[in-house]
Amino acid sequence: MLKQLDKWHQTKLGLLVFGLAELAIAYGFASLAIDRGNLWWYLLALVFLVGSLQNFFKLIGTLINGNKAAKTRRS
Repeated sequence: MLKQLDKWHQTKLGLLVFGLAELAIAYGFASLAIDRGNLWWYLLALVFLVGSLQNFFKLIGTLINGNKAAKTRRS
């Protein structure tokens, strides 16, 4: 099941969904961090923000380069 999820995560739709989900989670942790002032919430918000940016940059790269970039990464 994890292999199927990873394979779907590499698709354009998967990258978009994971990027949006991580961005929403980062927003939630940032809200908690501002409300409570806990550094751990800030750290978690930063981790999920970086993860969402990685997904969005991979999505943009895939849209620009097509499947060429995906094929070279897999081999």
